[in-house]
Amino acid sequence: MELLEFLSLPHRFRWGGVGGDDCTTFCATWINRRWGFDPALNYRGSYTSKEGADAILAEAGGIVGFAEQILSPRKFLRTDAPHDGDVGVVLAPIGGEFAEVSAIRFGPLWAVLGPRGASAKALQHVAAWRYSP
Repeated sequence: MELLEFLSLPHRFRWGGVGGDDCTTFCATWINRRWGFDPALNYRGSYTSKEGADAILAEAGGIVGFAEQILSPRKFLRTDAPHDGDVGVVLAPIGGEFAEVSAIRFGPLWAVLGPRGASAKALQHVAAWRYSP
């Protein structure tokens, strides 16, 4: 599946990645649709709230540590120059503050999923990974 096709699909926000996706499982769903494996498989359905997601991320040292932990063993390499389809962690405005969230690179923008659905925005990335089989 190509990125534009994936982003054009209806996306529903659901904590835990069952019956929809949150920001992190959104990226994992992209990876699964594009390359055929789900890096979030062991986490889907294991939490149903922001607090549950935060607990999993905290255990890994934060969202960047979590992403590194699940992506590196699956042949994703860190990159400082993300391209279309790469996944990353970006600083996104949430509730009047900036928070680190998972996103997919889409041209000069980053695609994110929030309670209002998927959108693409010009955001600063904190870390990014590229699949390198």
